[in-house]
Amino acid sequence: MTTTKKEINKGYELLVEPSRVFPKDYLISNFPLDSSTELMDFFLLKKNRKKAFITFAISSQKQAVSLPNAPFGGFFILEKIHSESIEWFISRILSYLNERGISSVEIINAPKPYEENHDLINYLLFKNGFRQENILSHQFFLGKKKIKKWFSQEQARFERKINESGISVSCASINNFSFLKSIKEWNRDRGFVVKVEENRIIQQVAEFPERYFLISLSHQNQIIAHCLAVKLFPDTIYYFLSAIDPKTAVKNVGEILLYQLFKLAAEQKVKLIDLGSSDLGEKANHPLLFFKSRFSNDYSNKITWTKMI
Repeated sequence: MTTTKKEINKGYELLVEPSRVFPKDYLISNFPLDSSTELMDFFLLKKNRKKAFITFAISSQKQAVSLPNAPFGGFFILEKIHSESIEWFISRILSYLNERGISSVEIINAPKPYEENHDLINYLLFKNGFRQENILSHQFFLGKKKIKKWFSQEQARFERKINESGISVSCASINNFSFLKSIKEWNRDRGFVVKVEENRIIQQVAEFPERYFLISLSHQNQIIAHCLAVKLFPDTIYYFLSAIDPKTAVKNVGEILLYQLFKLAAEQKVKLIDLGSSDLGEKANHPLLFFKSRFSNDYSNKITWTKMI
């Protein structure tokens, strides 16, 4: 009996082009960086159909990163393809970058709720010489119907808490950025270091105002908490930045912020809420992990992979 190996990758091509040429649902993948950095899309193509893509920021220091200063870079499979074709795509990307004189590659692989092939991509990156540089555990609440059900079940209880505490709630688009100063100061007072790239956020909000929502809580005419929610994709909500005034004596403020996030998610009819990671430098932030566990039904890791070429 004779076995003939099928040419899995026959007809595939690598396409590389400036990132803003191809519109994407992922908000930050098209966003311009500084003038010294080139933002490029790498596509796996077959019969002019895009099967997979990844976006890299290529710096003047000959480094390629997907993507810097973003919640995750993302290696996205657009159509079902063979694992061997994904590996071929990785190898062609590395060859192209090597020809460009790139010295190091960093790929941030999005958590599984954003990319169902998450585990396969991690495996293939490892098999192609990438080293795991960092891992962050994100907590999610998944399911459009489950989000709606959670909000319906919890609404009366939380509205009672809000009324009893005398809290006023605002959830709206952003028209000024003074909240960023408060978020930085409140987190600093609690001993947390939070990087807030103010100019970058202002630019993003200016270009995509419909994707950003500011939730604010007030008590006795004083703002006591902020939460910035972002629709990274049209059907997702990301819990981006938040802080509570450490001087406030009002109880349940963190819970009420997250309740308002669920209310927004239900109104926007999204399919997932990403509550982000909970880290303290080299350690897990167990109290925050426990707190978020009351508002999540899934965990998935965001892994950063690196390779010298």
